[in-house]
Amino acid sequence: MKRTVDIYKQFASKKGQIAILIDPDKCSDLTQLNELLKKCQFASVDYIFIGGSTVSREAFQEVIQFIKLNSTIPVVIFPGDAHQVSEKGDALLYLSLISGRNPEYLIGQHVNSANEIFNMDIEIIPTAYILIDGGTKSSVAYVSQTTPIPINNQNIILNTAKAGILQGKKLIYIDAGSGANEHLPATIATELSKLEVPLIIGGGIKSVDSIKKLMNANVLVIGNKIEENIDFLLDIKHYIDVKNN
Repeated sequence: MKRTVDIYKQFASKKGQIAILIDPDKCSDLTQLNELLKKCQFASVDYIFIGGSTVSREAFQEVIQFIKLNSTIPVVIFPGDAHQVSEKGDALLYLSLISGRNPEYLIGQHVNSANEIFNMDIEIIPTAYILIDGGTKSSVAYVSQTTPIPINNQNIILNTAKAGILQGKKLIYIDAGSGANEHLPATIATELSKLEVPLIIGGGIKSVDSIKKLMNANVLVIGNKIEENIDFLLDIKHYIDVKNN
């Protein structure tokens, strides 16, 4: 197990970083994937996250290898289950779905993958994964058989995040799920950002305006919007250029 914390330090270093989420289940055309990687590189996104709710081991390994061969952007594994692991990633989010009460995703999947991961030369980041209701039935809610937290219930979201920190988690990841209609309210993001651990927010981020509203997060994860309109990466590039100048 790699003991350095390079990606974790990058997460913690600043606010408003951008990650593009790639689901290997949706990458049967490697030519299209290569085009996406080129546009991610052009847009200067900070990370590529890779993972999905129903990905086979073979598809996962093929896609992560392809990404590493065709992109220099750091690759962070966002695993949906125990077989979505690989030493080819730069870091792995060791997710515990603490918003739910299904022991399979609190510890069961972890036990199944522990021996393989422990012997990998990859940065492991213990992550409190909190699913919120973004207005749709997300794949992760269905597969994990857990109930998301109501999106406007600030107290439950905050207390769940605090519980994760007290358990020793180094990251808070709030996710409205794939195809969400709504993202986490900016007011709650602001409160979460005060907990002094890096904050990642995903789900329902479909515009530059949404990105600006969630600027208190360290990393914003965008997936479905890019699948629907790859040219949204041009808007992201403009946003990054303006922010950095």
